[in-house]
Amino acid sequence: MTRTTTVLLAGLHGHGRWHLRELRRLHGAGVRLAGVCDPVPPTAADRELIGDAPVGAELGPLLARVRPDVTIVCTPIHTHAALAVLAAESGSHVLLEKPPAPTLAEFDRLVADLAGAGRACQIGFQSFGSHALAHARRLLAEGAVGDVLGIGAAGAWRRDAAYYARARWAGRRTLDGIPVVDGALTNPFAHATATALALDGGEDEPPRELEVRLHRANPIEADDTSGLRMVTARGTTIVVAGTLCAEGEVEPHVVVHGSRGRLVLEYRTGRLRLESGGVVRESEHGTTGLLTNLVAHVRDPAVPLLVPPAAARPFMRVLEAVRLAPEPRPIPHRIDRSGPHPRCVVPGADAAVLRAAHELRLLSEVDFTEVAR
Repeated sequence: MTRTTTVLLAGLHGHGRWHLRELRRLHGAGVRLAGVCDPVPPTAADRELIGDAPVGAELGPLLARVRPDVTIVCTPIHTHAALAVLAAESGSHVLLEKPPAPTLAEFDRLVADLAGAGRACQIGFQSFGSHALAHARRLLAEGAVGDVLGIGAAGAWRRDAAYYARARWAGRRTLDGIPVVDGALTNPFAHATATALALDGGEDEPPRELEVRLHRANPIEADDTSGLRMVTARGTTIVVAGTLCAEGEVEPHVVVHGSRGRLVLEYRTGRLRLESGGVVRESEHGTTGLLTNLVAHVRDPAVPLLVPPAAARPFMRVLEAVRLAPEPRPIPHRIDRSGPHPRCVVPGADAAVLRAAHELRLLSEVDFTEVAR
């Protein structure tokens, strides 16, 4: 491995632009953009960040041309697995955006193919790079909140019609007969579920119970306001609730309920709040970027990956349950036309997802449908 690690970005638009800016930031740290692959040509602003790196519409020929050390796969969900394997078999290590595959069976084939190629793969759950998550795990191991009684996760965001018009696969459960599973629980709030499972710390075994309740206000196939409750193999109750139809916004967070207090983790901001024994302690923590960690692992295999494929399998069990769940139920809503694009708003959804996570109940059990009216 040379001192400079070359990186190819597959998928420029949408979240891919975040990766492009991150690659520019890491340019002085021995990371160089080797190429960009996307069927849609880059904008003038993108070109300024890309510089003289080659751009191509097809991944295979570009991989053969630039031979990158690492490939970032940030493409539509249903293309993740095939492109990750293509990159790995070309000799490239892979940073694969979440969710890594749209079905559990495809994920398991992906893991087997990656192992056969002998290349490292990091799954894009950025929350696993949060130092707040590592600190929260230490606090729980030390018994800071006593016995863990349950874990809740909640988030409320606002997404307008443009969010679902950005691509053919957006808001779809399937596309041309192929699973996509682009719902609130499996894509924007995937980190909430994965982080809650990481805090539980159990092995990859099927949960004892798993209930999924999918709702939608938008005219889409997938869910935009939903919740799930599971009992893990360790016996921990986990509830996740989220909406993309919020009146305001609720920063996504995970709350660990204990016999002597609770722990609240905002995995995007790195804020951690410990409430125990009548004392509240708050702290803020940094993060290690997943690409930075992958590059370090490529240069020195003794550096462990933050999110190897095995770490994503508990989340994939949840995604599979969402995929197989009944169609999302339409829920009452109003249309907000104050912005550049119309937006579905579910009155009371913000409060409902908070209650679900903080009371470890499904949305239907907090009178969500009544609140929504």
